[in-house]
Amino acid sequence: MLESSETEFASRYAAFAAQGQLYPQREGSPLLEFATAGRVLYLFDRLGPYLGRPGPARVVVHGILDLAETRRLTPEEGGAARETLTVLGVSSVEGVGEVLSAGPQVWVVRARLPLVLAAFGPLPAIQVGEWVAFRTLPPLHGFLI
Repeated sequence: MLESSETEFASRYAAFAAQGQLYPQREGSPLLEFATAGRVLYLFDRLGPYLGRPGPARVVVHGILDLAETRRLTPEEGGAARETLTVLGVSSVEGVGEVLSAGPQVWVVRARLPLVLAAFGPLPAIQVGEWVAFRTLPPLHGFLI
């Protein structure tokens, strides 16, 4: 189980919220338009609707990993790596980043912005400070802090 409730998940990962700009959402839209770290992300609003107001915001950005496209970088690759993040489609990303926190089913990775990345099964063991390449499945989720 990845979360017991939306509010519990948001408070557990609040320290890893990305800072950015929230744009107005269309009436009835479940997506948050969130600009951060030079990217515009469309996030499935997990705490709304209507909680987010346009303007500066802190949002926990959460994605489910595509395990076939996710791997730990070797020490040589990690030593030469730099943070990257590419938006794929409407609500998915791929990138390279440093692990800030690691658990059996959840990694927090900084790839231009902090991302809470999870899997429904166990993830490979990894240490804080190691580097990973990853891809998420759509949609990304947003938890407004």
